[in-house]
Amino acid sequence: MRIGFIGLGIMGAPMARHLVAAGHEVVGHNRSAPAVEAFVAAGGLAAAPDELAATSDALVLVLPDGPDVEAVLFGDGSVDPGGTAADGVADHLRPGTLVVDCSTIAPETARSAAARLGRRGVRYVDAPVSGGESGAVAGTLAVMMGGTADDVAAAEEVVAPFAGSTAHVGPVGSGQLVKAANQVLVAGNIAVLAEALSLLRRTGVDLDAALAVLGGGLAASRVLELKAPKMLAGDLAPGFRLDLHHKDLKIALGAAERAGVGLPLTGTVTQLVLGLRAAGDGSLDHAALVRAIERLSGLPVTGGAVGPSGAPHGTPGRG
Repeated sequence: MRIGFIGLGIMGAPMARHLVAAGHEVVGHNRSAPAVEAFVAAGGLAAAPDELAATSDALVLVLPDGPDVEAVLFGDGSVDPGGTAADGVADHLRPGTLVVDCSTIAPETARSAAARLGRRGVRYVDAPVSGGESGAVAGTLAVMMGGTADDVAAAEEVVAPFAGSTAHVGPVGSGQLVKAANQVLVAGNIAVLAEALSLLRRTGVDLDAALAVLGGGLAASRVLELKAPKMLAGDLAPGFRLDLHHKDLKIALGAAERAGVGLPLTGTVTQLVLGLRAAGDGSLDHAALVRAIERLSGLPVTGGAVGPSGAPHGTPGRG
């Protein structure tokens, strides 16, 4: 299969490499040239978006937000120096091409994109992923897919090389709703982990022994396993940025409002994330939620201060 792939970032690059390793001919594009060069060095191909779209059997998108997806697919509304409107890749996709959108976007944006593509004879599946950078590198991402049964079956073949589990969760937009629920669960888990670690640090127990026993009981979780070591080591290099998690939580809160469902705990966590972003921490990993609890508690802040680049520096706040 010839697969176009747009978005070779922290998540997209390893996902695209898995497709290459599976024997697909993968043509990549990214806004930054170094990402494309690294992908070509790993065995991929490169092309401009219009050429990529015109020659692909399937197109995978891994983009930051809904406006990015709409701009790539349908153009950003700008005009070139000659006065011609800038188009999107949808103008170059052949009828029957399958778009597998692994971005995390609002459900209504996914449904709108599917409708607009459908009028061109192009198929669309929303297929957001969960598992973070480590899951993308390992090829064990969870993929939640919305679309028709036939389109999702076709998308299964596309995502298989980087997926550890997949599920067809309903019509277009359903994948995004399940991803919203996933982000609610992840953010809530990270926030309560931050509270638990702050309590343990303040009371002076043996942290390594405490985490070992917690990991053997009902409190065990992937968040405890993966994020506690990052918090304790002061390693807040972004595997998944707080800025993006904030965007995802707003999607979840919007979906909940439309459904008439209250998410009070998620609202509180979202406010903590908003405060961290205001303090300049938005470019850090979402494990940086621990910094909000530490500041409230007067504890040393994990990762030290944030430098001009947004990267943390200083000593870890193990306590």
